[in-house]
Amino acid sequence: MGKEQSGLLPLKIILQLTLQGRYYEHISGAEAVEAQCKRFEVRASEDGRVLFSADEDEITIGAEKLKVTGTEGAVFGHSVETPHVRAEPSQDLRLESPTRSLIMEAPRGVQVSAAAGDFKATCRKELHLQSTEGEIFLNADSIRLGNLPIGSFSSSPSSSNSRQTVYELCVCPNGKLYLSPAGVGSTCQSSSSICLWS
Repeated sequence: MGKEQSGLLPLKIILQLTLQGRYYEHISGAEAVEAQCKRFEVRASEDGRVLFSADEDEITIGAEKLKVTGTEGAVFGHSVETPHVRAEPSQDLRLESPTRSLIMEAPRGVQVSAAAGDFKATCRKELHLQSTEGEIFLNADSIRLGNLPIGSFSSSPSSSNSRQTVYELCVCPNGKLYLSPAGVGSTCQSSSSICLWS
């Protein structure tokens, strides 16, 4: 068969017989297969449900699972709408923006929970926790603040102790926290070098 007037390559439909005595159709084209119609559907042979359908308005995939096996995954030029995103069993789910920001927004709240593990947030620069109208509530059996700077306080020579184990948590006027060796009274000083140079 030669090329048709439309310039499309001929389409071959081959009916083949399997070892189980069932026939199946094999559709192939030398370089491409093109179908022109108002609506294209692929249905399951058992119950007739639509597995794939396409028209001018939308493409619908009715299979129980859509699996993309390419190394680069799936690329969408615009938004993707779904009520649920999850990883396969025993696999991690990763949301990543390699060169730009990752933004999660919801008008009624964003909830992140780890029922059987840790929750970690790390960054190279500042980590901001901000509530414009409410409060920031920390609820735990113990709260630890690591790597806080330690100030110095010496009201008397005997107050200096290289084996100091108890400290007082102090707050500078600008909100910065630091530790000061605990004494009989408060040892926090607004004139501390930590407050002046922070």
